[in-house]
Amino acid sequence: MIELEGVPELVDPVMVAAFEGWNDAGDAASTAVAHLDKEWKGEVFAALDAEDYYDFQVNRPTVWLDGGVRKITWPTTRLSVVRVGGDKPRDLVLVRGIEPSMRWRSFCNEILGFAHELGVELVVIMGALLGDTPHTRPVPVSGVTSDPDLARTMDLEETKYEGPTGIVGILQEACTHAGVPAVSLWAAVPHYVSQPPNPKATLALLNRLEDLIDLRIPLGELAEDARAWQLGVDQLAAEDSEVAEYVQSLEEARDTAELPEASGEAIAREFERYLRRRDGGDGAAYLRDAPSDRTRPPKPKPTQRPGPATEGDGDTDEPGPGESSDD
Repeated sequence: MIELEGVPELVDPVMVAAFEGWNDAGDAASTAVAHLDKEWKGEVFAALDAEDYYDFQVNRPTVWLDGGVRKITWPTTRLSVVRVGGDKPRDLVLVRGIEPSMRWRSFCNEILGFAHELGVELVVIMGALLGDTPHTRPVPVSGVTSDPDLARTMDLEETKYEGPTGIVGILQEACTHAGVPAVSLWAAVPHYVSQPPNPKATLALLNRLEDLIDLRIPLGELAEDARAWQLGVDQLAAEDSEVAEYVQSLEEARDTAELPEASGEAIAREFERYLRRRDGGDGAAYLRDAPSDRTRPPKPKPTQRPGPATEGDGDTDEPGPGESSDD
């Protein structure tokens, strides 16, 4: 039985979840939830029993010293609450951990038990996939759901994906069967620069989350980190003419495919987000694909040109495996 002593009554709570591993290319999704937890000073109120869900030969515990005393941190999934004030107060229940190794149905039922006890009104699960997308263009983020009514009311795609899935897909279906509204947000990460971190993809997920739940998210230095990441990849790609040519072909394909999508509605949505940040005194935090003097990117490997590591070449509603530090 779930006991939630000490957890305050929540205001219009939304559960936001992300899991390291197969559905977390570039660690973009798990970093997004970590950012929310850090910016709003989340308070952990529960952790799932590691022995129930993890193979410790796959996700090993770590030993560390605390004042000379050796302690062990076990791989698990933790839940925290963040209180968001302002004109429209809304609380978030953050779920962050590692994709479980076993007992996925029990894992999802336990997460849903917390959602029920806390009165969660919507579950948003974030993921990231590898795709044929150029690093020089805005990161594509798709919002999908299994609920046709929710797809209509929230302007989302109704998922038609068939194939292997990860814990993101399993949790979304568990929510649907339990009658809990659930949405998955997927960011597409360039497959030729897939290693973490990818602050540009993390930023894109948070921007889409803002639109979805109508809640302004403090971005801190994330936008500047995204600019630095893009500049670093630009420089590395420019050193290899073959890679530069390949990136250009991706740009042309992307621009051609998206030309009909440059609608007045899309432009208005971007402009509204810009105005929200400007009015809040945080206009500089909104990412425009402009260069920066900062050069603190990861070290990608642009000389490799593998095909996309996603099912259906990134055109389906749900991806195949992404790369992360836990894979």
